Amino acid sequence: MFELIFFGMYAFVLLAAAVGVIASRNPVHSAMFLVLAFVTSAVLWLMLEAEFLGIVLVLVYVGAVMVLFLFVVMMLDINSDTLRQGFLTYAPIGIIVAVVAVAQIWSVVWLRDQGLPAAARIEPAAADFSNTAELGAVLYTEYVYPFELAAFVLLLAIVAAIVLTMRKRPNLKQQDISKQVAVKRADRVRIVKMDAERD
Repeated sequence: MFELIFFGMYAFVLLAAAVGVIASRNPVHSAMFLVLAFVTSAVLWLMLEAEFLGIVLVLVYVGAVMVLFLFVVMMLDINSDTLRQGFLTYAPIGIIVAVVAVAQIWSVVWLRDQGLPAAARIEPAAADFSNTAELGAVLYTEYVYPFELAAFVLLLAIVAAIVLTMRKRPNLKQQDISKQVAVKRADRVRIVKMDAERD
């Protein structure tokens, strides 16, 4: 009973935060509402006994992505009047997407109440069950090669991004470390002797 009450409370906060993201006129306020939505989603994951997903949601999205996004929004000079002009233009598409999302969620809830074997309710795990340990055991045994392949693809993307940004341009000033190290004092400093003068 208490779980349903808390779930309803957090679900209401999540919906209110999601509405605040799209309804707020200030981009910084929208980013803060999105942080609240992520944290509330993490709490719901914890209630569903998926603590690993909840912790990753807080650490990755709230701790890294949203902080970076918030700094970008605060540093850029965003004209809020220009953003509000296209609100009514994209409103029909947004309504269609919202209706489809609600229909999908309702279909999942309806299927779970039909008693189908594929949609049967999952029994609660034991008290000593570790979601993180089970995910790690599966990830590093059955899916170790796809995991390594994904890591290689991410590393390749990082190297490609560095190569694309560090290419030579005609008007780009670059440092030559070997020339800087080989410079001697006589090449840069000239000591001039002058006689002392009185004012």
